[in-house]
Amino acid sequence: MEDRKLLIKISRTKLKQASLLWADGFREACCLHRVIVLCRRSRQLLIRTGQCFLLNGFIFLGSLFVLNSVVIPILRWILPDQRSQISYGGTSAFDGVLNFYSFLRGLLVQLFYVFWFYPLYVFSFILSNLWYNDIAKHGFAAMGRSGPSVVESSKQKNALNSDSKMHAAKPAGLGWIMIEIGEQVYSVLLLSFFFLEVYATGFIPYVGKALNFLLLSWMYAYYCFEYKWNFSEWGLEKRLDFFETNWAFFAGFGSPCVLAIFFFSPLVSYGVMAILFPLFVLTATGTEAEQVISTQKGKWSGAKLGRLPVFYAVDNLLRRVLSLLPVESQKQALDNKSL
Repeated sequence: MEDRKLLIKISRTKLKQASLLWADGFREACCLHRVIVLCRRSRQLLIRTGQCFLLNGFIFLGSLFVLNSVVIPILRWILPDQRSQISYGGTSAFDGVLNFYSFLRGLLVQLFYVFWFYPLYVFSFILSNLWYNDIAKHGFAAMGRSGPSVVESSKQKNALNSDSKMHAAKPAGLGWIMIEIGEQVYSVLLLSFFFLEVYATGFIPYVGKALNFLLLSWMYAYYCFEYKWNFSEWGLEKRLDFFETNWAFFAGFGSPCVLAIFFFSPLVSYGVMAILFPLFVLTATGTEAEQVISTQKGKWSGAKLGRLPVFYAVDNLLRRVLSLLPVESQKQALDNKSL
């Protein structure tokens, strides 16, 4: 009985801690005034952010609006599918005409997607990802940073010193470049597998939507902070450790991103996120996540919130996939990951 009460007390404490960290992350993501501050400091940042809004908001979402509000209603007027819109009576032959109108209207809409929306989607996706990197770079520069801005505990400082020693021990020249490339490739594969996991959870009955929302929140939060960690020269192992140790904070940070797109159709969701994502990237750049988390944890006493292996399943799946590669390629990929 006493053990049960103790377990309930610890569970309540950890739930409270997770809720507070989640709230801190959510609040930090909503500090969009930082975008205005950074854009005022950097003209290049303002231009890139404006280009993202122009392409994804005005052109992409504007095209969707024109299609749904103008093109489709006009096609329904020209090619009606209801007898009430036709002045003369109906016959079985005339039913075939209405079916043909419906088929022709659908075909024209599909042609609109094939020759405009899908090419525009691909163009927007490629160009936006190039711009996101520029936005993060200019935002990082506007913050006046040349490295990670952190207020840390003594344990975190020791970890940074250890990372510096590891960095110094890594090979220079071509060897270092290959390690960096290998680490980036592993990171891309890891996040790609994680995206598949997020997609698959949407089909789970009852809890699928809630689980999908949580995983999407983590995914977008990681994407937002990844640019900052890249410019701060954080290794993959350090990123994953920090992310999984403070999983509640990042779940909160990613929630506003997901709330903005969760109830829209896929194309509309993409357009909205393409507009909002650079804003959240800049918010993450200006967020002192380490300081916020350290301050919150400093208020706790007793048992503290533990690490949650968010990427455990996809990491193991990726290792299994890599195990199918030739021995030398497998060893190199795993060595790059461990570094």
